Amino acid sequence: MKKICMGDIAIDCANPERLRGFYANLTGWTQCIRYSCPALIAENGLVLLFMPCDFDYIPPVWPEKPGKQQKQMHFNFQAEDLTFSVKRAITLGAKKAEHQYDQKNYVTLFDPEGHPFCLCAE
Repeated sequence: MKKICMGDIAIDCANPERLRGFYANLTGWTQCIRYSCPALIAENGLVLLFMPCDFDYIPPVWPEKPGKQQKQMHFNFQAEDLTFSVKRAITLGAKKAEHQYDQKNYVTLFDPEGHPFCLCAE
């Protein structure tokens, strides 16, 4: 079988520049343009593309509820200091989800466009 590897991850959003800025500030990853889209490159080479929608973007509801916009995926970021990283993410524009499952090991937040993501203890 021929090798297949992850090239990039595309994130639909209403404001690609703003969302790229949020994640750049959160992670420290390098900002660039790829395929005419704002993008970030992680230290390991992973590329996040922030793509403008050709439809009205509707943020997902989390936890999921029948009949509402469902999340398609979410990111788990490893944090050296979970408490500090959660406070920093909120300062940068994230919102902490009301419902949490295990705040000792991970905290669920929403980015400025409503995509859920988790900060996880290393």
